[in-house]
Amino acid sequence: MSWPQKASITQGVVDMLRVNVGLQAGEKLLVVTDVPRVQDWQSQGQTDLEDMLERAVLARLVADIAAESCPDCSVQFHPFPSGGLHGSEPDRATAQRMKRADVVIALTTCSLSHTSARQEATKAGGRVASMPVFEARLFKAGGPMAVDHQQMAAACQAFAGRLTAADSVILLTPYGTDLRFSLKGRPGQVDTGLYTEAGLWGNLPGGEAYAVPLEGTAEGQLVVPAGWYPRLAEDLVLRFEKGGVVEVLGGGAVGEEFRRAFNPRSDDRVFRTRRNLAELGIGTNPNARKPDNVLEAEKIKGTVHIGIGDNLHIGGRVEADLHDDFVQPKPDLFLDGKPVIVGGEWKIE
Repeated sequence: MSWPQKASITQGVVDMLRVNVGLQAGEKLLVVTDVPRVQDWQSQGQTDLEDMLERAVLARLVADIAAESCPDCSVQFHPFPSGGLHGSEPDRATAQRMKRADVVIALTTCSLSHTSARQEATKAGGRVASMPVFEARLFKAGGPMAVDHQQMAAACQAFAGRLTAADSVILLTPYGTDLRFSLKGRPGQVDTGLYTEAGLWGNLPGGEAYAVPLEGTAEGQLVVPAGWYPRLAEDLVLRFEKGGVVEVLGGGAVGEEFRRAFNPRSDDRVFRTRRNLAELGIGTNPNARKPDNVLEAEKIKGTVHIGIGDNLHIGGRVEADLHDDFVQPKPDLFLDGKPVIVGGEWKIE
């Protein structure tokens, strides 16, 4: 276990506050982080617990640096009990704090992106930087936070335009993915890493264009190669019919976790909503590298990712207590039969 060092991240944090969220004098900044619950101490392995605790300490350092570098702002640090899944709602007190802030830095282990708490905060005019599974190294020079954000934003917008215009999607990879679905009527959206206007939100590091597939249309299979999801030591296969996961194959211990989370044999609403194919994303960050950190991996230039679970909070119709993303390296992506990515190489002008 290696605790984050304040001196090594200070400049990166200051740049984030200035460039990415545009913190201004007199504004209220809230830094939130999730911490282990009693049941997490009993059920999680040592590595996972250490990872969450290290991230909580990192969040506290971010708040400390913000308070020191922005003395004219109100800075609060707020830890809260983890929800246990990406997309789980935080407790009400945390949601209310988020709603009252001008800027929220959500440096968490379980993502708050696809939650009503995040949505209500942005509806109230707050800017939210969602940073699930963020690592201190991402603040360093040359990393995915240190990019030309304007250039990256232009690439995001170009892909978003293609997604908006598209009706049909075909996604293929050399690892066995063959997935088809509709985007008809669903606009392309962007996650540029620049959240300086009221109501904007997204990930840090940023760098993707995305759209919400039409519910009930996904058919085929998604193969997540070993090494492209945390702790994934063997390929994971997700089979889709009528828009949802109907079978989970392989994946070792990670696969077993998703077999329990998706429970393809159950018709219970919780499991049905979790199985929904929720998102198509296209990575555009030239400095993103690490394949087994989903926050970074889904931004890798030339990759595509598929989200499963909640899509209500990004413009869809399915509300779930889970949203998880699975990154696809070296993809072939066809929109209305036309290639826009081939073997991980962009084919847009």
